[in-house]
Amino acid sequence: MVSLSSSIPRSRSAARPLTPEAAIALNEAPSRLQYLEPVAVVDVGSNSVRLVVYEGLTRSPTPIFNEKVLCGLGRQVATKGLLDDAAVEMALQSLRRFHALCRQIGAASVHVIATAAVREAKNGEAFVSRVAEIFGAPISVLTGAQEAEFSAHGIIAGIHDPDGIAGDLGGGSLEVVDVKGHTVGIGETLPLGGLRLRDLAGRSMKKAEKIVVDAIDGSEIVTRCKGRAFYAIGGTFRALVRLHMAQTGYPLHVMHGYELDAAQALEFVKLVRRVKPASLDSIDAVSTARRELLPYGAMVLEHILRRGEPKCIISSALGVREGLLYTLLDDETRQTDPLLAACAELGYLRSRSPRFARELCYWTDQFMVSSGLEETEEERRLRHAACLLADIGWRSHPDYRGGHSLNIIAYAAFAGIDHPGRAYMALAVYYRHSGLSDEHVSPRIRELATARMIDRARILAAALRVAYLISGAMPGVIDKAELAVEHGTVTLHLPGELAALNGSRVLTRLKQLAKLIGRRAEIVAG
Repeated sequence: MVSLSSSIPRSRSAARPLTPEAAIALNEAPSRLQYLEPVAVVDVGSNSVRLVVYEGLTRSPTPIFNEKVLCGLGRQVATKGLLDDAAVEMALQSLRRFHALCRQIGAASVHVIATAAVREAKNGEAFVSRVAEIFGAPISVLTGAQEAEFSAHGIIAGIHDPDGIAGDLGGGSLEVVDVKGHTVGIGETLPLGGLRLRDLAGRSMKKAEKIVVDAIDGSEIVTRCKGRAFYAIGGTFRALVRLHMAQTGYPLHVMHGYELDAAQALEFVKLVRRVKPASLDSIDAVSTARRELLPYGAMVLEHILRRGEPKCIISSALGVREGLLYTLLDDETRQTDPLLAACAELGYLRSRSPRFARELCYWTDQFMVSSGLEETEEERRLRHAACLLADIGWRSHPDYRGGHSLNIIAYAAFAGIDHPGRAYMALAVYYRHSGLSDEHVSPRIRELATARMIDRARILAAALRVAYLISGAMPGVIDKAELAVEHGTVTLHLPGELAALNGSRVLTRLKQLAKLIGRRAEIVAG
């Protein structure tokens, strides 16, 4: 697909100059990355109008403000061809507030985009003119091709090595596009937004289903999903995921990376279609404004499952907005791993020594290679991420550092990681602080990880417990203190003046590590 991102207007005048309050806040915020300037995206959709202000333009941008208003701009576009008057006024009022917030927060640039409802409505141009007046800069009305492209880039930005079809269900349309690795394939726009279906079908589910079947049966892109993943983007899909989490008592309430196998997903969407939303168990997990569109979203997803035959559904919290920001990055930054980038940033903000955290990655590399333990590239990647986060809980009370770190990692706004990977990282850092026992860790978190991942989390934690004991969490020690398996023995070398760091407690921890891999332990000092 040809890149269309260069046609998106960049608005800087909307956010400068910074208010004195914003400038002071940035200068006095040690928990923020000082080298970044906030960037905002205003997304005028067919159902919602949303502002997201990100900490900066990075490989893994972190929102510092996020607000949406469900205006329903597209609720009559399909039948009347017009943006609803009341919805327009609600949207404009919200956009005035968003503009003021962008300036208050100090966004260095603001990108205002609009999608299906605005581009299709007869009065769309008049609405765009009023929005441009508010922001003092032109806004971009995305074509269907641009929407599909940015949705695909959102998946590339947020999913590690994706392979499947991205599907972004909005109020006015469904964009489907093939994504593999860093390559965006063919995409198309289908007239299947929740508001559009309700409008065209006159709230008749039977009529809506015919529209859905005709559109999906005519889609070549959907058929390319067979045996691959379907990446679900958009508010209605997220509402379905949130409802499924609540109904199953899922322990990790994180939308991004939540995965259902196809058979499980099909049974669930059939249930949502069969009964009234108000009667569904755990419906309180879905906002009242979203509930009426749930059956339409379930209907779309059901026919994607039947026609496309994907192996699984994976929820993505990243979509058009993050895809747009991804296209603004240079090529080198795009190739950066989003998980490792985010972990390095969090470690920088919270660790005693970010440099020491980086040393841990290489130190444990050497140990893993010498141990003979098989490790996949994905496992190595997760191990490095855990090393970067190993010290983020140091300010907590010693008795709670493990639990505090586990919660931060499990619920952090990370991209490029699935839920089992989150569990592995959280458990590794938990064990590093609290010992190698499961006595106080939630069994539900452990259930998310495989037995192999739990074993590897303990091995990494045991190595980290040795590293922190001999280094005091400071750099320049472990890069000289080799840890390796030599002749069947886990050996820690403390050469020269590092010999003074030897002690009975160090040996005890080294023996714990050796026991996990069935080896003896030895310290070679001096």
